[in-house]
Amino acid sequence: MSIPRLEMLCKQMYESRDATLCVEAEKALVSFQNSNTPNTLSKCQLLLERADSHYSQLLATTTITKLLSRTPLTLNLDQRIQIRNYILNYLATRPKLPSFVVQALVLLFAKITKQGWFDGEKDSYAFRNVVSDISVFLQGTNVEHCMIGVQLLSQLTTEMNTVADVESHRAVLKHRKVASSFRDTQLFEIFRMSCQMLRGANNNRKNLNFTDETQHGFMSRCLQLAQNCLTYDFIGTTCDESADDICTVQIPTGWRPAFLEQSTLTLFFDLYHSLPPSLSSLALSCLVQLASVRRSLFSTTERAKFLSHLVNGVKDILLNPQGLADSNNYHEFCRLLARLKSNYQLGELVMVDSYQETVGLIAKFTVESLQVYQCAPNSFHYLLSFWQRMVASVPYVKAAEPHLLETYTPEVTKAYISSRIESVTLIVRDGLDDPLDDFTNVQQQLEQLSVIGRCHYQKTCSLIAQLFDQSATNYQEIIASASASIYDLKIQEGRLTWLVYLIGAAIGGRVTFNSNDDGDAMDGEMACKVLQLMTFSDARLPQGGYEKLEHSFLFFFEQFRKIYIGDQVRKINYMDHLKFHCFGHII
Repeated sequence: MSIPRLEMLCKQMYESRDATLCVEAEKALVSFQNSNTPNTLSKCQLLLERADSHYSQLLATTTITKLLSRTPLTLNLDQRIQIRNYILNYLATRPKLPSFVVQALVLLFAKITKQGWFDGEKDSYAFRNVVSDISVFLQGTNVEHCMIGVQLLSQLTTEMNTVADVESHRAVLKHRKVASSFRDTQLFEIFRMSCQMLRGANNNRKNLNFTDETQHGFMSRCLQLAQNCLTYDFIGTTCDESADDICTVQIPTGWRPAFLEQSTLTLFFDLYHSLPPSLSSLALSCLVQLASVRRSLFSTTERAKFLSHLVNGVKDILLNPQGLADSNNYHEFCRLLARLKSNYQLGELVMVDSYQETVGLIAKFTVESLQVYQCAPNSFHYLLSFWQRMVASVPYVKAAEPHLLETYTPEVTKAYISSRIESVTLIVRDGLDDPLDDFTNVQQQLEQLSVIGRCHYQKTCSLIAQLFDQSATNYQEIIASASASIYDLKIQEGRLTWLVYLIGAAIGGRVTFNSNDDGDAMDGEMACKVLQLMTFSDARLPQGGYEKLEHSFLFFFEQFRKIYIGDQVRKINYMDHLKFHCFGHII
């Protein structure tokens, strides 16, 4: 296929409004890319040199990328070295290419570098001079060149950290060998370069204009590069994203100097405060990783100092919360709080000078978050995780300093319960999405609340009982009234559904080794209320019941069975006491 023909097909595929012509052009171009002719590589180079259209440049780049992925490899070492050098020169001499062409070329550079990482002789590996070769782009004042350089480093770091799903076990082992070598020889220097560029930009922020697309893009890519370095799979475990809240960043020991310097943490906190929301969330994302650095990287004294800087940074964010109005900033900040607790013990946190002020601000932030009905559940999960872990750590705290959780967790519990009850009216009135439809998310939140609510349990039970009695009374009055509206009935049914779920969660949070008769008595009284409601609800089933309420009954009984009827508690004396409280009222 001739070069002019390929260029014409590219224009037809991307620019023609004739759907048939587009499909035919696409088939012809796919056939060209899948062909295995000796002159394919030279045709691609000619397409790049002629640059008749940006689409032909994209075709040439993606075709060379496919040539690299073929097994067995059809390109020899000299050809791959020439391609790599050609890409760097092409990007250096054409800094104003469209972003999609630049991205394709950058990806090709990353893949060819990873593939040839061990090609060459000892001390003379052909593809390992990445930092020195790319540094040429970062020198001088041309922002476009600097942006390409950062993009090359960022994509290379991502590629070195990526295992293709289709790779064999042998290929995965090779990937780990390459990734480990890159980590040991290049990654720290790349991270330091990203921090240097960010620090320079931060010091010069008065002269930066983030409404300018180029300057905004450069800053975004620098932050992304730092994040890619910090999220690197340092030990080859590929942390599961579903276990994000317990992930630890296994920073190599050789990186210690960068983390012992207060300036590293200060840099990203400063960037958060000074950057617009479209960029500041990336700074917070980097702080999430910094807060997750493995504990063993520091000595006890160093760790306490590092933690103090983290807590003070969190306090400053909460004292100036305007940026948290942005949903991305809010989400990353919630993740930061969760990581802060998962990586540090409560006994360490209470030793920080600003702990008391900070935990009060976090409690206020949590309560205010709950007052907004449509608070993102994916974000709020991390807030609840923070409080759950704080409360779960109380029995193990040996420090004399007060943790103040008895003061603040009842406020958090009250805010959560009240917000769920009050949201029912909004849902029924405005036709909003009902969180009860997502049982997985509700169950996760209830499991977290079951731990939080057990701190000062009497307050939790009193609030639930008070709200339950009010709703149950209103429910009975509505049923008895001939003029009651369906609107009012749905509100009370929704509230009772939440309250039954909350009672089940409260009972499910009982810890056998930390139980007492008063707690069992409160559990019994609340269980009795649910059983009475169920009796009343069952009587209405012929007229049509409320399915969500029935689901809440099932959840309650599952929690009750797990705590008070399961095999592990049969020999405990409080069973008779509980039966009296639950069933004495019914009999």
